[in-house]
Amino acid sequence: MAVTATDDVTESKLLLAEYDCIKEEQKTRIGFRDNLLYFTLAAATAVVTITVQSGQLRLLLAVPLICLVLGWTYLVNDEKISAIGCYVRDQLGPRLSELTGARGAVFGWEIYHRNDASRTTRKRLQTGVDLFTYLALPMICVAAFWCSPGIHPLLVVVSLAQTLALAVLGWQFLRYSER
Repeated sequence: MAVTATDDVTESKLLLAEYDCIKEEQKTRIGFRDNLLYFTLAAATAVVTITVQSGQLRLLLAVPLICLVLGWTYLVNDEKISAIGCYVRDQLGPRLSELTGARGAVFGWEIYHRNDASRTTRKRLQTGVDLFTYLALPMICVAAFWCSPGIHPLLVVVSLAQTLALAVLGWQFLRYSER
């Protein structure tokens, strides 16, 4: 929303301009976050395929690294998406409502869609998908590595560090899923 020199700049206009900007950021983050899930699955599949073809099971330790980096990025974007919604609901909407004297909620969708009866189930299912992708899948690869013959002790230490990092990531996913 561009404001020219002849326009009266009001707080309401500034709030609407802010709304437009942060909703655009939210939309961009949603697209990026959703693509991270697909990219993670594609990258893990590629590593597993190369591992099977080469017979070098130590390559499976790339999957936890991929899942840690992309999972953390996914989680940060998801948190920012939720924070934008919260800001619109709790700060921006009420301020605009007060300025305009509107009866009822401004930006009603931000509240309305959260009251859907199936929302809790969908959030739990999404958390399950996230945990499978970013925690279970890499742990399956770590376990397969541990079961392989002749593993190098240094790689065992690396896999243990990855396991700890994955546990922290999993805890963060559970912590943020409550929103």
